[in-house]
Amino acid sequence: MLKYILKKLLLAIPVLLGITIIDFILMNLAGSPIDMMTGPKMTESVKAMRAAEWGLDQPLWRQYIGWLGEILQGNLGYSYKTFQPVSGMIVSHIAPTLLLMGSSLLLGLVIAVPAGVYSAVHRYKKRDYAMVTTSFVFSSVPSFFMALLLIYLLTVKLGLLPSSGMITPGTQGSAADVLRHLIMPMLVLGVSMAGSNIRYVRSSVLEILEMDYLRTARAKGIGRFLTINKHALRNALLPIVTMIGMQIPMLFGGAVIIEQVFSWPGLGLITMSAIMNRDFPVIMGVCLLSAVVVLIANLLTDIAYALVDPTIKY
Repeated sequence: MLKYILKKLLLAIPVLLGITIIDFILMNLAGSPIDMMTGPKMTESVKAMRAAEWGLDQPLWRQYIGWLGEILQGNLGYSYKTFQPVSGMIVSHIAPTLLLMGSSLLLGLVIAVPAGVYSAVHRYKKRDYAMVTTSFVFSSVPSFFMALLLIYLLTVKLGLLPSSGMITPGTQGSAADVLRHLIMPMLVLGVSMAGSNIRYVRSSVLEILEMDYLRTARAKGIGRFLTINKHALRNALLPIVTMIGMQIPMLFGGAVIIEQVFSWPGLGLITMSAIMNRDFPVIMGVCLLSAVVVLIANLLTDIAYALVDPTIKY
């Protein structure tokens, strides 16, 4: 296992290098951030001075080498807008994003796994059709529309939950207060993820239920509960683990939109602000972080295979 992990980490190096090249090229194709800084005091001489200060007057290959060298030293550069270190901005905003992602992933699994197993056990019955239809509805409704609907119902009409931020302004932000602000964005991401996951779990469990060893287990009279939850579900976990590994990067990207709608102070807010202001260092820093998250998620998924099924050898 250790040899396999080291091999995966070594293969990740050229992948990350290729991502940095693509990332850098795309950012420069979007135009110069100097063009965004138009105003009565922004003369051509000031623009030239700013370009020299940021190294934007150099050839692209030299800019890339300089940026890559800074990354290897742990420095992601400085924001063109706020002049703060990008690494510091990411560190200060990553905790709310991880909280939102983790809680949404947990909620999605809590909904999807029992619902998928229930649907598979009662296949081709009304309960199965109702569960499948619900999963289609959950996965089909756009997340931003569901977010606006929840805000209208739970905030505007009923006044039960706050619609923006992570803590109530003027307070210290207790755990209960954070939870109240977390409920709606967590519901949007978790329910959307659960919609597609229910069908994955159902298909996986249905396939296992047709296996000969489960028929033998039922014939031995060990009980329906143990047959499904001990034998069937354990062997159906591999596709579910794959599904989780694929959806972690999707959650990272989906959180950008949801954080914008709910003004959740995570990476989504600074990413959208950086895009609007052509703040290239922040955009490239977040993109690099996203690539690292994808690679780590794939590695953890492969390791989880061996934990779920000991017969898998690397």
